[in-house]
Amino acid sequence: MSTSSVDRPLQPGDQAPNIVLDAISRDGKIALDDFRGRNPLLIGMFRGLHCPFCRRHVAAMAQLKPALREKGVECLAVVITPVERARLYFRYHPAPDLLTASDPERASHRAFGLREVGMGTVMAIRVHLPGELPGPMGVMAMDEFLNKKEGYVITEADQQAMASSQGQLVGQFLIDRGGIVRWSFTEVLEAGLNTFSAPNPEELMSAASQVTH
Repeated sequence: MSTSSVDRPLQPGDQAPNIVLDAISRDGKIALDDFRGRNPLLIGMFRGLHCPFCRRHVAAMAQLKPALREKGVECLAVVITPVERARLYFRYHPAPDLLTASDPERASHRAFGLREVGMGTVMAIRVHLPGELPGPMGVMAMDEFLNKKEGYVITEADQQAMASSQGQLVGQFLIDRGGIVRWSFTEVLEAGLNTFSAPNPEELMSAASQVTH
């Protein structure tokens, strides 16, 4: 796949690039151009499935999919996890009807302007999840704690994805039928508590209502 990089996350009004990815949820490829002229698309670009927050983002997208489908919006979740490893995960943690794709090279992230932050920034982060974590924890310790708690076993493929994506920002973009970004959300990674965040579902559904009219 050949895509160019942009120096900032795409914003409403920007033209979305075409990207072609290996499908996880079915055989073959998935291209963004397949949706143009047919359906608006919510695309989420996440780190690998080794990331507890990214697994939650994917699950949240799957949960919202029926409501988005009623508005005519399709959904696509992209993870850095290699395709065979991702297929194994979804075999045991199905996300019914959610289109998923694998992008180990992170070409889609770069094409949408989702940058990486330095390891110094990542290591300075402390995450506080009352009821889930025993106290504020660093990112590495948090990942290890939650993966163990949730029974996610790290494989060699996961280790490779972790090594290449620890500081990768994630984001979600709502694209209209003409291929124009109409709404976007980009993760914040910086020192402090509760820096990992997800979009507000009500804000997303409001944007979806507007993009389909």
